[in-house]
Amino acid sequence: MKRYVVTLEKEERDELAGITRKGSHQSQRVINALVLLNCDEGEFNEHRARGEAIAGILRISARKVDRVKKRFVEEGMEAALGGRQGRRPSYVCKADGAFEARLVALSCAEPPEGRSQWSLRLLADRAVELGHIDSVSHETVRRVLKKTQSSRGGASAG
Repeated sequence: MKRYVVTLEKEERDELAGITRKGSHQSQRVINALVLLNCDEGEFNEHRARGEAIAGILRISARKVDRVKKRFVEEGMEAALGGRQGRRPSYVCKADGAFEARLVALSCAEPPEGRSQWSLRLLADRAVELGHIDSVSHETVRRVLKKTQSSRGGASAG
């Protein structure tokens, strides 16, 4: 496995020490700060510990120690302290109000010939065919109809 070397400046050590000593912080942020402080190979650290020792003392896995060190080296201190937050790509919601209205109206219309009722997949396919949206999954159709409490042919609870 690739070895990541953590070297902290005096200001960084002071900031991490502040996180571990005072204030209210998330537990994982404090643990990650302790990992970085103990892994520091810079000139300001007198008591460097090995990854296995840190893992044993903090009761975390050695793999977590390695991940924190890797994030610090590759992405910086905030990424190392924050963990995995914000790693998902941002998604733009395709289903706006206009699309939802068209979908509800479509679900209330007569189902296609040979069908007794609309299926979620049929609704999704028909919405794309009609040009209401460029692509949509049946799961998005389900969420929209559930949100609008559309019953698609059944009796509505009231």
